[in-house]
Amino acid sequence: MAKKGFPGMGGNMNNMLKQVQKMQRDMEKMQGQLEEKEVEASVGGGAVIVKVNGKKEILDIAIKPEVVDPDDIEMLQDLVLTAVNEALRSADEMVNSQMSKVTGGLNLPGMF
Repeated sequence: MAKKGFPGMGGNMNNMLKQVQKMQRDMEKMQGQLEEKEVEASVGGGAVIVKVNGKKEILDIAIKPEVVDPDDIEMLQDLVLTAVNEALRSADEMVNSQMSKVTGGLNLPGMF
């Protein structure tokens, strides 16, 4: 009768499967924790501040009143856009940094 599993792999395959399952549980736990963490980006010397969580949801946008110039809406739009993009980049960095601790630096595209 033939052995089940992969020939020549023996217990190594079972150990590897257990490690992958543990890593998956750890990643799910970490994702839950990251959803609660926040990052903040500020541009224009604090004129516009954007807060984002680990799910990349914008939580808050604060704009100083002195930046609101009806004759220069473009500048305000640029500041908001820059702050949002910077906050999202910071959230990505936070997620990638925390997840690499779980994955041990493995490159797992599309996982987070």
